[in-house]
Amino acid sequence: MNLECIYQQILIPNKLKLDDFRYLLEMTNYCKIDYSDVYCQLCFHENWILEDSIIKSGSYDITQGVGIRVIVGEQTGFSYTNQLTLDSLKLSMKNAISIVNNDNNLSLNSIQNNKYIFSPESKRSSVYPNVNPLSDMSNEEKIELLMRVDKIARSENSCVKTVQATLSGLYEQILITATDGTFAIDMRPLIRLSILVQVERDGRQEQGFSGGGCRSGYSYLLNNFIKEELCIDYWAKKSVQMGLYNLESVEAPAGTMPVILGPGWPGILIHEAVGHGLEADFNRKGSSVFSKKIGMQVASDLCTIVDDATWVGSRGSLAIDDEGTPGQYNILIQNGILKGYMQDKLNAKLMGSSSTGNGRRASYADLPIPRMTNTYMLPGEFTPEEIINSVDFGIYATNFGGGQVDITSGKFVFSASEAFLIEKGHITKSIKGVTLIGSGIEVMQSISMVGNDLKLDSGIGICVKNGQHIPVNVGQPTIKLNKITVGGIN
Repeated sequence: MNLECIYQQILIPNKLKLDDFRYLLEMTNYCKIDYSDVYCQLCFHENWILEDSIIKSGSYDITQGVGIRVIVGEQTGFSYTNQLTLDSLKLSMKNAISIVNNDNNLSLNSIQNNKYIFSPESKRSSVYPNVNPLSDMSNEEKIELLMRVDKIARSENSCVKTVQATLSGLYEQILITATDGTFAIDMRPLIRLSILVQVERDGRQEQGFSGGGCRSGYSYLLNNFIKEELCIDYWAKKSVQMGLYNLESVEAPAGTMPVILGPGWPGILIHEAVGHGLEADFNRKGSSVFSKKIGMQVASDLCTIVDDATWVGSRGSLAIDDEGTPGQYNILIQNGILKGYMQDKLNAKLMGSSSTGNGRRASYADLPIPRMTNTYMLPGEFTPEEIINSVDFGIYATNFGGGQVDITSGKFVFSASEAFLIEKGHITKSIKGVTLIGSGIEVMQSISMVGNDLKLDSGIGICVKNGQHIPVNVGQPTIKLNKITVGGIN
């Protein structure tokens, strides 16, 4: 079925055949290369924006193209085109070869066609349905969905002054072939709903935000009655609730103190402070604080962290990565011991390892690099109440905004967008201005309690690396950091 879609929507309209992709790879047989791949992408995308109780804008676009990569040692030749004709693809392959081969005299006439044999299509897990979100609902239903968000948010409290909501859908069709025998196809749905509200009371203005998404159709947002935290009604109310907490917040204390991180989205700290440092390219170059530490204790023995592309329906899940390697469940840190890095094909080869299914790219016009998928900490044995009750004076952070991380040193600065004071084992006041300052390894080693309430974030994560934006999920159970530097008011 998937291959038939590729034929009907990519190959036939552009007068291409699978034999043409064999031909492109055959071109590399006449020069000295280690590896080459051809990545073909067709992408449908739409965006709807509600503001001031009306639909302010809507957009729809289609992009398609092919990225061709040729590798010799550590050197990569890369060329791409959005013209899906055989002549354009030949020229792109020739350009990629010439970058690494220093030979612009490759004779296309000498190449014999149909000699390259693909391996069977890569085995893949069923981690998302083959559904086009853009056609899953009518335009009228999408508008009605956004208007419902507006209505629910405004009915929650009279302090709500503005509501902004953005609904986006993406449907990608992917074809990957490579000289190592890779032949893989994928159909990837992706949806996301973002809600931002502004609340005002007695002249004080604050904001609250919420939302989520997954790899499914839009109807999932309306029909997901099993998991309340993955539906639009919950997100609309949550955004208002955050805004109201912020209206009541007082300035945060400063100093070194225990901090409890709530489940789900606070896992962004693990993603940034630890996850990026475990991507193979940083470690091959020795620029990560985790370089050459495999087998060493880098975190509390309570910590096991995984990168899991197989979590069904999650935003970061992948049946195959962007090099055709099946998505995998990779243990990165086990009981505090560093077990391995996230690998793409190039870095795995140079490091004497194997790809872990983490070769990802934003589009056909980008090179694949090691990236995370769904990165989270496994649960422990404590209840959230036990963890909170263990703190005499500290902070409970449930949501985060921006942050900065230095991969080389592991040092980070993160700002909490929703946090509370803990006094004598109880959550008391809402606080603002919470900034967490530390380093990845030190923070991971300071974890003294891990909850039994593992949760992934609701599906809003976008990871940026080398200018490439990709969807990811983060997650964790409730965890206790024995001590961390908190920036606030002395």
